Amino acid sequence: AEHDKKAKKRKHEYEEDEDEEDVKHKKKTKDKKVADGKKAKKEEEEKWKWWEEERSTDGSKWRFLEHKGPVFAPPYEPLPGKVKFYYDGKPMKLSAPAEEVATFFAKMLDHEYTTKDIFRKNFFKDWRKEMTSEEKSTITDLNKCNFSEMSEYFKAQSEARKQMSKEEKQKIKEENERLLQEYGFCIMDNHKERIGNFRIEPPGLFRGRGDHPKMGMLKRRIRPEDIIINCSKDSKHPKPPPGTKWKEVRHDNKVTWLASWTENIQGSIKYIMLNPSSRIKLALRAGNEKEEGETADTVGCCSLRVEHIKLYPKMDEQEYVVEFDFLGKDSIRYYNKIPVEKRVFKNLQLFLENKQPEDDLFDRLNTSILNKHLQELMDGLTAKVFRTYNASITLQQQLKELSCSDDSVPAKILSYNRANRAVAILCNHQRAPPKTFEKSMQNLQTKIDEKQNQLSAARKQLKAAKADHKASHDEKSKKAVEVKRKAVQRIEEQLMKLQVQATDREENKQIALGTSKLNYLDPRISVAWCKKYGVPIEKIYNKTQREKFAWAIDMAEKDYEF
Repeated sequence: AEHDKKAKKRKHEYEEDEDEEDVKHKKKTKDKKVADGKKAKKEEEEKWKWWEEERSTDGSKWRFLEHKGPVFAPPYEPLPGKVKFYYDGKPMKLSAPAEEVATFFAKMLDHEYTTKDIFRKNFFKDWRKEMTSEEKSTITDLNKCNFSEMSEYFKAQSEARKQMSKEEKQKIKEENERLLQEYGFCIMDNHKERIGNFRIEPPGLFRGRGDHPKMGMLKRRIRPEDIIINCSKDSKHPKPPPGTKWKEVRHDNKVTWLASWTENIQGSIKYIMLNPSSRIKLALRAGNEKEEGETADTVGCCSLRVEHIKLYPKMDEQEYVVEFDFLGKDSIRYYNKIPVEKRVFKNLQLFLENKQPEDDLFDRLNTSILNKHLQELMDGLTAKVFRTYNASITLQQQLKELSCSDDSVPAKILSYNRANRAVAILCNHQRAPPKTFEKSMQNLQTKIDEKQNQLSAARKQLKAAKADHKASHDEKSKKAVEVKRKAVQRIEEQLMKLQVQATDREENKQIALGTSKLNYLDPRISVAWCKKYGVPIEKIYNKTQREKFAWAIDMAEKDYEF
């Protein structure tokens, strides 16, 4: 039960008041919290306020950079002899490289990916590349392969991890902490900075987003020979694992990455960068253009095709309307009917003339040409700036409309989340409702029902206390009335919090708020809103987000306007 309480508190920004057990637990941990508070205050004092320093004018990002390099994925551990792979009903011992790739498929056996033709085809093709010539001549049909024993073995391993003792979990935690302290920080210009992703992703099967044409392909193991290290000449250079060497060691202070390599699926370059809270991470997401063939058939404003729009001419008092229907980023469908000016409508009619459905709508335009044109209109202006501007100005306008200083903190947070939802809808940040949604809503409704019963009982007790006081008129009965009144008030507040939470969760089930909050919105808007309406910043930003936006928390005043 205690674990469930903690899990729920992590999932939701606000929760009903603690029960007696929580209060007792709170008292026990008070000293620890005081100590942690002092530690946090000390860390806050030591925090590097990089945003107050002058920026370099020669394009250099640092003067000194020292780090330990990346942490590689652990080597493959062969399966125990009792765990068999079967081909055409007969057990077959696989070579280590072939067995490792087979385990990737086995781990995903219950997932719908392994039922998709393109996934199976790509996997089988890449798996055969890892086989010996003997294995290749025997294993010719994926449908005759039986991975079920492997799958059950990994499920049992997963279950065993869940059942680990406190001591075993503590040992793993200590090892992770050791790796973090050794590899998770670097020294930049005399300051210790946190590294964002110092662990290199292990090998596995590529999934992609939507119906990606490369799903099922083998993501190869990254080795030291694949890695380019970047650090300063006068630093202690990272050492590769014994018996290996780096691909290259560079000293380029015009870039912000610490290590890089090229992944084999799409040939894209991966980087080890600093944590989002560091000084050389952008405050807002920059983003990248889509590589050719990178994803399923997804499009953006420059790559829309004729088949993605329909025009509805003006009828009577109606407006000119354009209907959009296409797959956007992450294969999320965008469907909308938008009123447009006559000039826009007429231009679109011209662009559609003498074209087939599969032809480009804007056949003379690409992102480079568009951004070049925008740069001519205003220095630094790109299509992404429009996105950031539209998202941020929408948040600010919605917060002005929805916020009320007389509201309780939970009601203010609901208003904030509604404003954030308006942005997510604008940016088409959808998500599938969580699998646990119905169950969690039922649990919440049960809580609401219980709280309403508590409230009815508390009101009856208050009524009885008032009657008792009316009859006796003594000090004792007067105090009893006050105690019962406060109990009713407290339960009313708890009920209101639960009802607000239910509304928030229901409205949020198909909208992803995190993307815009972290990458699209100017954080100063949120910080200023918190300061203006007396909402603790922790209710809006979690620890990671507070670290990333430390500059905004420090700089933004309550009257900040985007």
